[in-house]
Amino acid sequence: MKKNWHLMDADANTIRALTHSLCCHPVVAAVLANRRLDTPEKAQAFLNPSLSQLRPPTSLKDLDKAVHRIARAITAGENILLFGDYDVDGTTATSVLLEFLTTCGARVSYYIPHRLKEGYGLQPRHMAEVAAPRQASLMITVDCGSGSHTAVDAARAAGIDVIITDHHNMQDTLPAALAVVNPKRRDCSSGLEHLAGVGVAFCLAVALRKHLRDNRFWEGRTEPNLRSLCDLVALGTIADMVPLLEDNRILAKTGLELISNARRPGLVALIEACGISNRPAEADDVAFRLGPRLNAAGRLDHAGLSVELLTTDRMDTAHEVAHRLNTLNASRQELEKGILADIDAIVRRQPELLERRTLVLARPGWHEGVIGVVASRVVERYYRPVVLIALKGDQGRGSARGIPGIDLYACLAACAAHLEDLGGHVQAAGLRIKIDRLPAFQLAFEEAVRSVSKPEVFIPSIAIDAVLNFEEISENLVDQLESLMPYGSGNPEPLFMARDVAVVSSAWVGNYHRRMTLRQPGRDLGVSLRAIQFNADPGSATQTRFAAMAFALRWNRWNGSRTVQLVVENVAAA
Repeated sequence: MKKNWHLMDADANTIRALTHSLCCHPVVAAVLANRRLDTPEKAQAFLNPSLSQLRPPTSLKDLDKAVHRIARAITAGENILLFGDYDVDGTTATSVLLEFLTTCGARVSYYIPHRLKEGYGLQPRHMAEVAAPRQASLMITVDCGSGSHTAVDAARAAGIDVIITDHHNMQDTLPAALAVVNPKRRDCSSGLEHLAGVGVAFCLAVALRKHLRDNRFWEGRTEPNLRSLCDLVALGTIADMVPLLEDNRILAKTGLELISNARRPGLVALIEACGISNRPAEADDVAFRLGPRLNAAGRLDHAGLSVELLTTDRMDTAHEVAHRLNTLNASRQELEKGILADIDAIVRRQPELLERRTLVLARPGWHEGVIGVVASRVVERYYRPVVLIALKGDQGRGSARGIPGIDLYACLAACAAHLEDLGGHVQAAGLRIKIDRLPAFQLAFEEAVRSVSKPEVFIPSIAIDAVLNFEEISENLVDQLESLMPYGSGNPEPLFMARDVAVVSSAWVGNYHRRMTLRQPGRDLGVSLRAIQFNADPGSATQTRFAAMAFALRWNRWNGSRTVQLVVENVAAA
């Protein structure tokens, strides 16, 4: 796919100042400057994140109400019910509060709805079917609940107090809960609006622990070290693709250190199942290995499997559940391949679909548990907002994914008259729709996107941090670049550009990846480097020279050794 390259031009004086003050490589200084970390103080805070730098959670609206009510429930021995979402963010948030409240001696249980049988979120029937049988007098939602007005009303009618903890976009009217702890509330000035659901749950645990300490609850008890929960927080934060900056960066980096030295039985077993033992964990491991396996439970079976894995203290149970998740993940991959093949066939038969700025496709038989992942892949392939809808009877359940520069949720909200339900974020959303509303929705969504976009938005762009010739690449530089990790939303992996690159040798790895040895003949310095291009265009196999190449720099770790490797992002033909 054609991409626009944007070469960033950091201020030379800023680069020199950062290089001097941080004693770092000028290329690293340029990357920091490009990310507006343009003072030594900002850069130091970014490079050395610490839990002590976290913003106090007390500024979260309604947090004090939530803390006081939960503390009362703990001391009175009330039954507390955690109600979570079925994705990684939801299951990790559930696990965080389940583990913490159990440590507090609370009478706590959890419930996560079945994605296919019950759908998303807290519903009125959950009061009679779940809360009442457990004699719960307090319900805490995690990563959901902000739009559950009727369910909260049903809870109040049943005498159940509800505390909502969530991070999804909200309507102006709040549910009538005892507390609504959501940093996206318009009247919340905490500055924590980028937290994932698990981050909000962690803030609740932090505040509750302090409240209990102030009330001498921990006297005679062991006060828990909440750092031990950061492995769970990192899993949910990275998997939910929230910006890995500020508080999220601190939580993610701390958690990745714990994952790298995993002691939690479930993580030990899951890491072994993924085959990523014996090396430091990276954000990519969560995004593409650990996260998908945890998500597979909620997509194809029940998300309770993930909570069981993450909270068990038995190694045999952990291995058993991790094996089950591995099997589910393999099934998920096969289902995704089938749906993606369907979509490619539809586009081949109807190429006029690509004349639109949106792609809305619906079909019976598609598995609604995996269409969200497929939608992300379709966006990568056709680069426009995508809505995929699994049809069943007269209803459809859809997953939507967007592109940078377009507020997907706002565009879908503009079509609310055609939808039964809607929830989500700027770049991802879920919806329900009746089949007879599909044609009108397609037109309305296309119009909504057209009204807020220009043609250039639909050409993907990549930001190049600096021109970097091969002789400037060293092991020291790659080591320093690793200090910028974890990469993710808001903190993309640095990309560099080299001109006039020749392929000395190449071979295909599997059907899609091209491994190469590269050099810059025009510079005639004899420096050659290994490279890998993932999902390469098969037509490029005959190309032996490129006018320019955009690439990232990583360590290729294998069998205890490591070598510098270029990861090719894009090429320009010679």
